[in-house]
Amino acid sequence: MPSTELRETRLTDARHVVVKIGTQLITGGAKGRVKPAVDTDFIANIAAQIAGLAKNKVQVTLVSSGAVGAGCVQLNRKTRPTDVAAQQAVAAIGQRLLLTHWNDALAPHGLNVGQLLLTRADFDDRLRYLNIRNCVARLHEMKTVPVLNENDTVAVDEIRFGDNDLLAALTCSALKADALILLTGVPGLLDGRGDVIDRVDDVLDQIQHVRREKSTWGSGGMQTKLEAARVAVESGEPAVIADGRAPDVLTRLLNGERLGTVFAPAERRLDSRQRWIGLTARPAGTVAVDAGAAEALTKKATSLLATGVTGMTGRFDRGDVVMVCDPSGREVARGLTNYTADELRLIQGKKSNQLAAVLGRPAYKAVVHRDNLVVL
Repeated sequence: MPSTELRETRLTDARHVVVKIGTQLITGGAKGRVKPAVDTDFIANIAAQIAGLAKNKVQVTLVSSGAVGAGCVQLNRKTRPTDVAAQQAVAAIGQRLLLTHWNDALAPHGLNVGQLLLTRADFDDRLRYLNIRNCVARLHEMKTVPVLNENDTVAVDEIRFGDNDLLAALTCSALKADALILLTGVPGLLDGRGDVIDRVDDVLDQIQHVRREKSTWGSGGMQTKLEAARVAVESGEPAVIADGRAPDVLTRLLNGERLGTVFAPAERRLDSRQRWIGLTARPAGTVAVDAGAAEALTKKATSLLATGVTGMTGRFDRGDVVMVCDPSGREVARGLTNYTADELRLIQGKKSNQLAAVLGRPAYKAVVHRDNLVVL
């Protein structure tokens, strides 16, 4: 069957995977029930699986939720705090506890733990984005399991991911890992009858199956997992949503066993720079283009010229990532702009040989050069 073929050709060949574990699995808290401790047995079980994969030369980069949940357990809180300052304080307490548990679980297997606390802004900045990749690579060389989490102690709406599903997907893209595995408390993406969908070829088409609910302690849900899967597959890697409590779930998945929902990767595999432009960095603005320009970008792989620009929104500078939208408002590409928003307002609709005269200085021929543009 197609799903079996996909697992055999991609997951069984994986040498580096990003595994995200949700808060519900870490705290052991089912909806409507509070467990008074972090589930150390579950953490130990996952650690043993990671160690087994390491012996087979498979690297695991771990994205572990649970800092706020662990902090609530430590403080004997029965509810997750709702105000920002309290969330940050509880996360500061819980993060230390969470990492200690991972360290204690991995140490008997001869593996160290390295912590990376990140915000959304770390992926928007190209240099920090590359530093994340380099740091994780070096940690693996040191027989250390990187454990990533959102830096809830400083994150506010402008710089936060909102959930660790997106953090895991962006990490998978940045590292060019071979697969993204999202472990959760459900067996996979369910259809209208409640059955697990074995394989998904079009993530956006599955939005109809999303149940807009989340666990008591978690910040995400199935919708965020679908969005994370989209980032992974558009980068060129498969993604999986599976039950984290299924016995030996990681080992079985990477042995090709049929578990959970597999999202088939796109045929193209973007390089690191294309991933950052097209999927990782948040756009600073939008550039609207006419139908002819949109067709030239998507079908002929041309650069974006000022003559095809019809408008723009946002305040962006040279070198910022911008969205390129067709006349219907549909995003067709992202790229690095050669002009600021103010400059682009002056030259929009103009021919390339007119730009220098309008700006009073030498000008770039293209608003976005094709080498700096990713078609979506």
